Amino acid sequence: MTDVFSAGVLLYRRGEAGIEVLLGHMGGPLWAKKDSSAWSIPKGEYVPDEESARLAAAREFTEELGLPVPDGDWIDLGEVRYGSGGRRKTVTVWAVEGDLDPAEVVPGTFEMEWPPRSGRTGVFPEVDRVAWFDPATAEDKLGKGQRPFLTRLTEHLG
Repeated sequence: MTDVFSAGVLLYRRGEAGIEVLLGHMGGPLWAKKDSSAWSIPKGEYVPDEESARLAAAREFTEELGLPVPDGDWIDLGEVRYGSGGRRKTVTVWAVEGDLDPAEVVPGTFEMEWPPRSGRTGVFPEVDRVAWFDPATAEDKLGKGQRPFLTRLTEHLG
């Protein structure tokens, strides 16, 4: 099994109806027609010997959304470990209170062969849209491995 490390920032804001969290819909053709479990906390991979998880979280937030993490206190939401496809993944996330207009997001891009085995490479956005969600809606939108961070945030905030 290969060990993979990922770090991210779960941005949240408080409104009249309670808290909302900012999620990004995963970009690329594999996710285009999916909604449930197709959204993610802005995050990405890093190498622990080369970069701290917190620096990676800030870097990945900026790479995925094209905007820096808003100023605010960083709440450590810990780690979640899960495995899939011969990879053991450790994800570390912090929550930061702040606001961000989804219309200002300029997502980073990635390349992949598409269609599969075609020999053609396409360029796709890291996230194809960004939106604010209440915790109950976010629970459905997030992939199963990231849901514990949402629970930890709501418990922390009471």
